[in-house]
Amino acid sequence: MAAQQDVAETTASTEDLEAIRHTALDYTEGWYEGSAERIEKALHFHLAKRSVVHDADQDMDVLRPMSGLELAVGAREGGGREIPTERQQKDVTVLDVFGNVASVKVVASGWIDYIHMAKMNGRWVIVNVLWAWKPGHEPE
Repeated sequence: MAAQQDVAETTASTEDLEAIRHTALDYTEGWYEGSAERIEKALHFHLAKRSVVHDADQDMDVLRPMSGLELAVGAREGGGREIPTERQQKDVTVLDVFGNVASVKVVASGWIDYIHMAKMNGRWVIVNVLWAWKPGHEPE
């Protein structure tokens, strides 16, 4: 699927909007391609990636963290390459940009990411991701 590229009302420059979209696509397409290099290029060293999961043993919802290293290793091991190219959704919506921070939504094949980015040393990088599985895509 082609990448959808919407943007909310913003005063961000065209160059910044394109760089934000490019960073989101490096992150998402890097997963699909199994490219740890593309993913690592998109991430800040102190990435905080989390999802809300139900812990059956405790019978409560908890935050499950994932480091940038875990994400890169998972890509390198081919987790995203299992998704056929024709099913690789990567719709990027820039929700808001204010100065050197941005909020982005990525709708992917089986999940949705809410991403916070920062422009650091002239480059947009992902610092936070909160994500969830789409219904019917949760692993067993």
